[in-house]
Amino acid sequence: MKQIFKGGRVVDPKNGVDEKLDILVEDGIVQKVDKNVVDEEAKIVDVSGKVLVPGLIDMHTHLREPGQEAKEDFLSGSKAAAAGGFTTVATMPNTSPVVDTAALVRSLQTRAKEVGLVHIEIIGALTKGQKGEELAEVGDMSLAGAVAFSDDGHYVKSAKVMMNGMDYLKKFDKIIIDHDEELSLIEEGVMNEGHRSAMLGMKGRPTVAEDIAVARDILLAEYVDSPVHVAHISSARSAELVREGKRRGVKVTAEVTPHHLILTDACVNPLDSSTKVNPPLRGQKDVDAMLEALQDGTIDIIVSDHSPHAEEEKDREYMYAPSGFPGLETTLGLLLTAFYHKGKMDLSTLIAKMTSAPAALFHLKAGSLEAGMPADITVIDLEKEWVVDADKFYTRGTHSPYVGRRLKGRAVMTVVDGRIVMRDGNVLASKKENVG
Repeated sequence: MKQIFKGGRVVDPKNGVDEKLDILVEDGIVQKVDKNVVDEEAKIVDVSGKVLVPGLIDMHTHLREPGQEAKEDFLSGSKAAAAGGFTTVATMPNTSPVVDTAALVRSLQTRAKEVGLVHIEIIGALTKGQKGEELAEVGDMSLAGAVAFSDDGHYVKSAKVMMNGMDYLKKFDKIIIDHDEELSLIEEGVMNEGHRSAMLGMKGRPTVAEDIAVARDILLAEYVDSPVHVAHISSARSAELVREGKRRGVKVTAEVTPHHLILTDACVNPLDSSTKVNPPLRGQKDVDAMLEALQDGTIDIIVSDHSPHAEEEKDREYMYAPSGFPGLETTLGLLLTAFYHKGKMDLSTLIAKMTSAPAALFHLKAGSLEAGMPADITVIDLEKEWVVDADKFYTRGTHSPYVGRRLKGRAVMTVVDGRIVMRDGNVLASKKENVG
């Protein structure tokens, strides 16, 4: 099957492309990107006035399989991804059971191919049961295709275990994604420690807990000359530690979420658990530092940390509700509204943080629109205004702090391997459904 995506502006950061071009796709592969492409056998897909970028990549999501399907599953999660313009997502292993064996990795890969509307990569647990005591079978999981390793949701308190993991995984060219918060400093904390937590009488989680953990893992990575990736960075000092580490040549990278770029702890309402996340929403100083670090390259990629929960779990007192909220369907709109439309970041740089940068970091065959690459394409209407409405979400999670917020800019088409899986907000019911 041949298609020509015609009339759009192509923004491909990896190849330095930003101009009006057509894209010829055949059998799910990009064949040509050029002006006025003609092929009489090809079906024309009119994308006039829209922006075409490499399919968006989100390397930090929680799709909840296996064992937590009431919160989300691969089908509902991939629908949410497609709705948000993502063509590749990676799912974290803090499930039930924990994804800490090669057999589970292979099983989930099969499941992803059966039902996933987008590419779903599997992240394996670093330690057995994510208990932080003993390395999981990371070698076998690497060979099975795990894209990275993480005990996300848990800090690996043993420096020895973390160091061994870094050293061992060098052989497999795999990255450890660290959830960095020193446990002894965050016990029972539910929000950022500061003026707001004191005013609300709520136990805080101080930024120094993150800073100490980030510093330790950078030092370990430097010692064993191994890469380490800081998950959902949120503290100004942590960003500076990553910046300093990069200056010294340490193989440290970092990611940031939209909520740590946009929201502050002033948003926390004890009667609304939608803002409860780990690490918590920080103060304005930290939020400003996150943007600066993103702009200067200290922070390498943007992720959603999509973390849906069942309605009955989140609909309870703040201190008892689980942390996290859905993000796949709001991430692009939030970033375009807050940064592109306000002149704080140019479009190519912003798109690179969600395409070419994560593809390079995690060795994915994705992130560009050059000939020979899989035809994973996100089509964006930069001017489309819309209001976040949880009733229209494809994810099973509905507690979002962005409900009711007006955004500008949205994915209007998502193409995976040349197949249109979302058009104008409407997502395929399943992989079997055919869209013309």
